[in-house]
Amino acid sequence: MNYPKGIKTNSTDNYIKFDNRGMGLESDINLTNQYYVDKEIAYIYKKPTPIQVTKVDYKNNSIIIKEAFFKEPSTTDYNGLYKGMYIDFEAKETTSKTSFPLSNIHKHQIIHIKHIIDNGGIGFLIVRFTSLNRDYILMGKDLIKFLDNNDRKSIPLEYFEEKGFIIQLSYTPRLDYLKVIDKIIGGIYGKEKEKSC
Repeated sequence: MNYPKGIKTNSTDNYIKFDNRGMGLESDINLTNQYYVDKEIAYIYKKPTPIQVTKVDYKNNSIIIKEAFFKEPSTTDYNGLYKGMYIDFEAKETTSKTSFPLSNIHKHQIIHIKHIIDNGGIGFLIVRFTSLNRDYILMGKDLIKFLDNNDRKSIPLEYFEEKGFIIQLSYTPRLDYLKVIDKIIGGIYGKEKEKSC
């Protein structure tokens, strides 16, 4: 279509471009979570980082934080409720094409995920391999199993391909990870729950 004054448009401008994904994992998850809330599907939120404010400035009826420090290490990025189940997860990105560096996740976060699982919650990682344009869910039990049986400094991509679950990027919801969780819980994890009952 040609517009006045010689402005031309490309017919592919209306399509979603997935090559660079543009936003970043956290933004994609935040948009998805807002969609879940708006549609009353789930209530999952980003946890605020606990800080202690030590110095402020007052300007134009505003309070500006000048100095603060982290009160305690944060646990994971997100938590909330879905179908009566407690959900808790960490979201990470890596530019590596071959592995996820374990230096990207802290020991206290792994311990936290283990506590969630031990107490009947659903704990997992969402990992974006940005160079590969792939997003995976790795369930907490598979993360812990890997850590207990390996002394590597990274989790190879092959482990995500074998044990993880791909999340498809779409227009809305942006990153429908609960669709994947439904399949996991109804499949492998659902059968494990039946055995334990």
